[in-house]
Amino acid sequence: MSSVLARYEHFLIKNVSTISSLESTLRSVTWVLPGRFRDAELASEALSAALNVISMYHDTLLAQFVQSDPKYKALIPPSPHTRYTRAWSDKDWRYKWAARTLQLVRFVELLIEMGLRRKTSTRNRWRGIVSLEVIKAVLRLVLLRITRRPVLSPPIPEREIDPSCLPPESDTSSPTLAPSSPPSSLPSTPEHLKNNHVPLPLHPLLTPPPPTQSPLPVEDYLLPKALTTSAVKAPTALMQPLTSPKDWLAELVYIARPLVYAIMLSRDRKSNRPLMTALALEFVSRNLRRVPARSAPLERSEYASRDKDIVWYLLRGSIWKTWSKPKLEAFASGTARAPLLGVVGAFIRDWIPLIDEYYYYTAP
Repeated sequence: MSSVLARYEHFLIKNVSTISSLESTLRSVTWVLPGRFRDAELASEALSAALNVISMYHDTLLAQFVQSDPKYKALIPPSPHTRYTRAWSDKDWRYKWAARTLQLVRFVELLIEMGLRRKTSTRNRWRGIVSLEVIKAVLRLVLLRITRRPVLSPPIPEREIDPSCLPPESDTSSPTLAPSSPPSSLPSTPEHLKNNHVPLPLHPLLTPPPPTQSPLPVEDYLLPKALTTSAVKAPTALMQPLTSPKDWLAELVYIARPLVYAIMLSRDRKSNRPLMTALALEFVSRNLRRVPARSAPLERSEYASRDKDIVWYLLRGSIWKTWSKPKLEAFASGTARAPLLGVVGAFIRDWIPLIDEYYYYTAP
């Protein structure tokens, strides 16, 4: 089994650019599959879940390859998110496995819901959804307990490796492959084939004209190259620990919000109480959380992402049924015969039933 994995790793590193392009292409296909044939949404989500799981495995292999090869030098420094999550994954094995398990559950949760909807009753389906939310809440609490900092989303490093920057295969190119024999040296170029002529001086007509504008000021040139405070910090110090009870309460409310929403929705799907409660918890967490400093870009970006996710409430509960859904249906009907907008309208018509039928398409 180890030899099979070693060969696959060798194949991945050798064809990483092609595999990345294939993953991106297949992931684009999953957006247009729903509505094309019977159970197309199940096939689309199965493909999407498989791609996400395989991509996470590929990211792990590429990270091991980069760390084991001293010749690799990234053109762009890793983002604060990647530095932070990778540092915690390397520092604590509990964080690594809790984060990977949480991300794996998020990859397959919609596929599990589709299977439960087809094989079990509505009551058992919602039991399964609540069970998944309990697992996710427990894993987020584990991450919060380990780091004592706000839980990032996603909690694992993202792929930031440029395939063109990977060094050629060497003895250290694969941690699981046996060292290969050193390559033989290339034959030297014969003397009669070498370019031994002396270059002629450049003709005045071929000399480039002088610059028409003044050069950039020194400050404008040096500013993009200057180190920021986050660049010199330790990776685990990119986000400050939670100190006050108010900070802890804000994070606990944010973690409990999806579980409370799923439990209330499983018991009452006709009233507005689940939606209003989730919105209330959302704004309570937002008002209780601390204001990050300007020198904390990682925490600021995480809170900005959470604020943007509030837009998803337009696709939930009574807001979706009474306001968002009628407007989208009117747009799809009005653009049915338009040359280009008709494609967008057809895409919206295919996705509206999925939002009605499945919880995890718009779940918090």
